[in-house]
Amino acid sequence: MTLLAGVIVHMATCLAIAFKTGSSVYLWLAGGFFLVFCARMITFRQFDRVDKDTMSRADIERWERILVAGAACTTTLLGICSGYAIFMLHDSFSELASISVTMATMVSVVGRNYGSRMAVDLQTFSCCLPMIICSLMAMDFYRGILSVFLIPFWLTTRAMANGVREFLYENVIARREITSIADRFDTALNNMPHGLVMVDAENRIQVVNRKACELLKIGAPERLKDRDLGAVLRYGARYNFMDSSQPELILRQMTHVAEGKLSRMLIHFPEDLSLEFSASRRADGGAVLIFEDVSSRVKAEQKILHMVRYDALTGLPNREYFSHLVQDYLNRHPRKRGPLGFMVLDIDEFKHVNDMRGHITGDRLLCAIANRIEERSRKAIVGRLMGDQFILFFPHAKDAEAMDAEIRRVHAEIQGNYEADDVTFLVSLSAGFAILESDAFAMDEWSIKADLALFESKSKERGGISGFEREMDGRYIEKQKLKADLREAVASNGLNIAYQPMFKADGSRIECAEALARWVHPEKGAIPPDVFIRLAEDMGIISDITRFILMKACVDCMTWPDHIAVSVNLSARDLRDNDILAVVSEALKNSGLSPARLHLEITESCLIDEPAAVRAILAELRNSGITIAIDDFGTGFSSLSYLDTLPLDIIKIDRSFLRNIVEDGRRLKLLRGTVNLARELGLKIVTEGVETAEQLALLNKYRATDLVQGYVFSPPVPAQNVALLQEAIGRRTPLPRRRNNVA
Repeated sequence: MTLLAGVIVHMATCLAIAFKTGSSVYLWLAGGFFLVFCARMITFRQFDRVDKDTMSRADIERWERILVAGAACTTTLLGICSGYAIFMLHDSFSELASISVTMATMVSVVGRNYGSRMAVDLQTFSCCLPMIICSLMAMDFYRGILSVFLIPFWLTTRAMANGVREFLYENVIARREITSIADRFDTALNNMPHGLVMVDAENRIQVVNRKACELLKIGAPERLKDRDLGAVLRYGARYNFMDSSQPELILRQMTHVAEGKLSRMLIHFPEDLSLEFSASRRADGGAVLIFEDVSSRVKAEQKILHMVRYDALTGLPNREYFSHLVQDYLNRHPRKRGPLGFMVLDIDEFKHVNDMRGHITGDRLLCAIANRIEERSRKAIVGRLMGDQFILFFPHAKDAEAMDAEIRRVHAEIQGNYEADDVTFLVSLSAGFAILESDAFAMDEWSIKADLALFESKSKERGGISGFEREMDGRYIEKQKLKADLREAVASNGLNIAYQPMFKADGSRIECAEALARWVHPEKGAIPPDVFIRLAEDMGIISDITRFILMKACVDCMTWPDHIAVSVNLSARDLRDNDILAVVSEALKNSGLSPARLHLEITESCLIDEPAAVRAILAELRNSGITIAIDDFGTGFSSLSYLDTLPLDIIKIDRSFLRNIVEDGRRLKLLRGTVNLARELGLKIVTEGVETAEQLALLNKYRATDLVQGYVFSPPVPAQNVALLQEAIGRRTPLPRRRNNVA
């Protein structure tokens, strides 16, 4: 359209000059303008039909030359038009009209052709050169001056075009760079794992990425620009994505984070979504809000926290978290008055379930018991204390009688039958409890009181329940003092050893003597072995006692006749690792005693925890020449199964087999059957607790024993008396004394 307007002006000017001056040259020039216009239009049409994507640089340059040539033809005609008027016509109208149109056209060179340096130079040159030549040829001083002024005009036009071209070129390049940066920024923004919202000082959204829209479910990013952030968040609340209070919470927390009052904020949304927000204030008063989905992390932290707080097997709170729950309850009810209850439960003989049915069944039974305790305890807080023990906290009751009744109700309802792995177990739980006022509650103190009550309950009857009484504190303190005294006695070798001989069944010879620990307390006198041995096991010092007995027994045995051996009892703790091998070896080496003269006795309890490891230790001891005996045979649940699996030499029949053996024929048959089975396996028989001549006569009649140990021949004696007894036997045949008392 600009070319059409230009050619009309050019032709009209030429026709006007021709009409004014009658010069036919301008008619030809008007026709020339029309022909050039038509040619250029045809060229433009052809250029429009070319596929630009397939053009090479050479093709582009060729088309540029064609188009520039067409433009140069137009400016050449304009230069001829003006130059002819100056040189030939000498008509002021013709000169003014042609030069004005030419100069006006030259302005369009800067406005339309600045992009091509060649187009500007060629058009300016082709336009000005005819005018300069004709002005000089006119031989007129003033026209000559005018022709000289055309040169600065030419240069100025050229400089203006170059300046426009450079300016726009730099802006195009800058725009491209800005666009490229914006594209990269947009790509990074919309592919970052965090949501980002940038707001101005009025909380209007300036920038928001796709991740933010996805996490907050607030629509497409392009729809949110210049929207108020609070209104957008309330939109999410309106469509049930978030609670109605959360938009204001986010805005308030964002302000706190931006002001440095908070480093981060974590907000939980529906559908298990957790977002962590951080914000920073901008210099213009706006803020940048960044948030990320931390749902997986929160779930992992919750899982870890649950693992830390709850027992993995039963799902009940562990001891530490139980204490926290109790304290939290007390903190929430600081002014509430009334008694509180605290109970400890212990499953009776649960160990035997694991022994007979395996730990998997035992675990399932434990879970069933835990579920029932939790179900029947109502408002009480239930926790797993350890192993087969549970702990309960009962909240405020109106009085102590009501609390006592509630505790006893729970204890009664959890007794009974339980199903595990299609097996029905009759389970009883012993319980100890303490009732206290809330202002006197101290977790550790009252846990001890409940434990004391539990100990009292278990000592009375299986499945019983006892409440704490003040006398229990005294007994507990006495027990702790006794433990301290025992520890000191063991450390200072303050224990003594007595030896109970094992005679041949006819009493003709002492074959062995069992070393028995004795403790004479400086204030309390002789402490029964079953008391202080149990204390030593609880304290973990039983191995120290074993070491002391082994060392001294081997030394004492060296003072006896060579045919007499010494027997030492080993505890379950002694057989938990290989240290006992070194202790036995050291005792034999220091004393010079032959391994054949050392007997080691174990009980069935030694085999419960790690039977394979115990068998390996016993096998190594036996291979070194030491005799292995199993003590208290027949008191466990599966003693017969050990006879063909353990490296044994002797079985010691427990004294319970001899009870009423003279009067009860069934007991005698049971004893004879056990003895015959042992002898079939090549084992030697030692019968313990033979008290009367009638019992001894019956054993000899049926050849039911190889060695006899009991008061019928001798009570435990000091080490030096063992050799004296043997000497007495050598001088005469002993007549067994009739005794009715039991050691």
